Amino acid sequence: MKGIVLAAGKGTRLYPMTKPVCKPLLPVYDKPLIYYPIAILMQAGISDILVIVPPGEIETFEALLGDGSQYGTRISFAEQPVARGIADALLIGQSFVGNDRVCLVLGDNIFYAPTLAATLKRAAANDRGATVFGYWVEDPRPFGVVEFDKDGRAISIEEKPRYPKSNYIVPGLYFYDHQVMEIARHLKPSARGELEITDVNLEYLHRGELQVIPLEKNFTWLDAGTADSLLEAGQTIRNIQDTTGRYVGCLEELGLYEGWITEEQVHTIGSELSMTLYGKYLQCL
Repeated sequence: MKGIVLAAGKGTRLYPMTKPVCKPLLPVYDKPLIYYPIAILMQAGISDILVIVPPGEIETFEALLGDGSQYGTRISFAEQPVARGIADALLIGQSFVGNDRVCLVLGDNIFYAPTLAATLKRAAANDRGATVFGYWVEDPRPFGVVEFDKDGRAISIEEKPRYPKSNYIVPGLYFYDHQVMEIARHLKPSARGELEITDVNLEYLHRGELQVIPLEKNFTWLDAGTADSLLEAGQTIRNIQDTTGRYVGCLEELGLYEGWITEEQVHTIGSELSMTLYGKYLQCL
């Protein structure tokens, strides 16, 4: 399975913070925002990753992430010249994905749960159809909203509804089989001129091949798209790390856990960052 991170948003809701630097490179507590979606893919067991960035930003991301080998991954980059919607990321990644399955994660979404890795690996193991998640929110109107029947099966998904049929939204994490590229190629732009990921999910629903997993109450999902939510995300990450003693989104630790890099490699990186708490944490792994 391949992984795609869509990190091409201009972050206009975060101006003026994002005038000199694009949103995925902003800090969320002690790490750049882009670390967290990459961590999601790594916890799903995915090591071959494409990061889609704004025009002219590939060198900036390469300076931070390199080729991913320090984490035991392979990271490559592509540009999204024009913002054409989330599903456009699939078309940009066509040659990268080929006939493989793919997991798409949005670059400003953060997930955390003690059982997160197990949940992600189960989703990645589904080799037929699509798997997405349902997350309960107080106000679902700004999101894609999923409706369940009395047996817990998804029966509808609606993008940004005026009158939501449930409080469950579909956060920015999607697992697809090889059919997704054919589906994406046949999408038509919505009224707002974008290729909607909800239309991809609806096609799988119509085919009877969409699995929606409601996330349990111990799951944390954060959408760091505004100044308030970015601040909240940083505070939440700090609280989790202080409470558990474990870092969230530590790519070196995840590479070690997956067996992709060695303790010696992690400790070497930690030594280079020994003046920071992050470096000291790596040295203790």
